[in-house]
Amino acid sequence: MEPFSCDTFVALPPATVDNRIIFGKNSDRLCDEVQEVVYFPAAVHDNLGECLKCTYIEIDQVPETYAVVLSRPAWLWGAEMGANEHGVCIGNEAVWGREEVCDEEALLGMDLVRLGLERADTAEKALNVIVDLLEKYGQGGNCTEGRMVFSYHNSFLIADRNEAWILETAGKYWAAEKVQEGVRNISNQLSITTKIAREHPDMRNYAKRKGWWDGKKEFDFAAAYSYLDTAKMMTSSGRYCEGYKLLNKHKGNVTFETMMEILRDKPSGINMEGEFLTTASMVSILPQDSSLPCVHFFTGTPDPERSVFKPFIFVPHISQLLDTSSPTFELEDLVKKKSHFKPDRRHPLYQKHQQALEVVNNNEEKAKIMLDNMRKLEKELFREMESILQNKHLDVEKIVNLFPQCTKDEIQIYQSNLSVKFSS
Repeated sequence: MEPFSCDTFVALPPATVDNRIIFGKNSDRLCDEVQEVVYFPAAVHDNLGECLKCTYIEIDQVPETYAVVLSRPAWLWGAEMGANEHGVCIGNEAVWGREEVCDEEALLGMDLVRLGLERADTAEKALNVIVDLLEKYGQGGNCTEGRMVFSYHNSFLIADRNEAWILETAGKYWAAEKVQEGVRNISNQLSITTKIAREHPDMRNYAKRKGWWDGKKEFDFAAAYSYLDTAKMMTSSGRYCEGYKLLNKHKGNVTFETMMEILRDKPSGINMEGEFLTTASMVSILPQDSSLPCVHFFTGTPDPERSVFKPFIFVPHISQLLDTSSPTFELEDLVKKKSHFKPDRRHPLYQKHQQALEVVNNNEEKAKIMLDNMRKLEKELFREMESILQNKHLDVEKIVNLFPQCTKDEIQIYQSNLSVKFSS
């Protein structure tokens, strides 16, 4: 099961520099799946009689939703990861255990990510939103488009400017761990053991009825609801353990650049290659000083090692992110029809990114030039963001177009390599 998973990380003071919380996630999906970066503004919903259509099911709408920026597989409604205007970030993971996965269509874990971001202005409120929806509608449905059927339960890492929460689920049952300092990561396995801050009211009784817990020894969520020997959890060779080691290696000095290095790490398996690969990445800076903006970096393309982390900051009247938005196919509800026809969902950035890969795959010199130019662009963006965070000066007119302009600059780097190819 491990290939179809992801890794999500958080580092909090005193593990970080400058009193910042740093959030990071790689989304590992099928290699041909396109992930887009999209923005949805805040909205007021007057007609609460109308339902909200998620990926598979309709649910009740709420009076108000917050502005969100999402990195999501282009075929569905929800998101793998994202942030909202209040500095809340969420990423989810596929997890399996003793509780069987439901085949019926319900809310996907990715739907729950988006709903938590749209409906909550703190991390703990997002947790409340997710568990309430989980109780009311359940989780389930195919998590891929088209050719294969694949379902799973979900774990979530939810962070804001002050704290983080780990929420892990098994069907409708769940446990949550509060993280207020240091480092924490989640991967493709349940990881909450005995440090449980909140839980489903029947979670322990259910485990006892199923014979997963004897009711006497200290309750261990991961041990009860999965097949893990939690005593050996931190000594295995899996990505969860490797991610924990990388985080701890930099403990006390974690910056957003450190988090990007971790997401780019291939020896650990965190930056995946092959049939399942890292299709998109995200890193966020959440300053504890509320007078400073949160900065969210997205790649919108596969393999962070050969992608540019581009910054996004919430301000009013943000320009639409056209170059990372996939074509829509609203006339054909392909998800509902379970169509075997797979539409071309490649957005402009993805197209140029993949074309450039073909050009440089067999030319080390061109590959080096392109990567050097990408890193140069990235470093300039990092300096610009650091200046904003240090000097507290935000040029709102420029920030409106920040992410779209960065995307155009990245496309230009790929285009220049493609031009070299076609003119030779």
